[in-house]
Amino acid sequence: MAKVPALLAVLALTAGLGLVVPGTASAAPFCGITWGSLAKSTTTLALGPSQDPITNIRSGRHACFDRLVVDVNGEVPRYTVRYVRAVTQDGSGFTLPLRGGAFIDVTVMAPAHDQNYNPTYTPANRDEAVNVAGFQTFRQVAFAGTFEAVTEIGLGVRARLPFRVFTLAGPGNGSRLVIDVAHRW
Repeated sequence: MAKVPALLAVLALTAGLGLVVPGTASAAPFCGITWGSLAKSTTTLALGPSQDPITNIRSGRHACFDRLVVDVNGEVPRYTVRYVRAVTQDGSGFTLPLRGGAFIDVTVMAPAHDQNYNPTYTPANRDEAVNVAGFQTFRQVAFAGTFEAVTEIGLGVRARLPFRVFTLAGPGNGSRLVIDVAHRW
């Protein structure tokens, strides 16, 4: 008789273990994002900076990433976008203070002024060039300025996350440099 309760206990335990099936690990990336976090730059052989100036810097929130857009009055010139320990301003070498756990340096080989040195992009506050309050990944966008026709932008992000960079034509004769930073890996 004592064997029956013990046998029932073993059967219940065995049945219970059968109900606890481990989930399969998903190898699918977040939102299908397969980007990395290494530096991205143009591969064109154009020498020197462009004379087509930057006219605006703006941002947008998306379901899987935050987006930064640099508008150029003409063709997007050479650029480099990369994670750095700190964003330093060309010319002065001063560190650009940024909020966030990681920092992206956006360097565009185009001025933020016309050929007569009239500004074509002047944010009201260089340290808060774009309002990114409420963004999931972006923490701060700062305009470091233009030095010798090269414009630098500092992007503070939550952590070192995957990003992609590409260009788009338009509107009109202009073009856009687009930087998307994923919300997570």
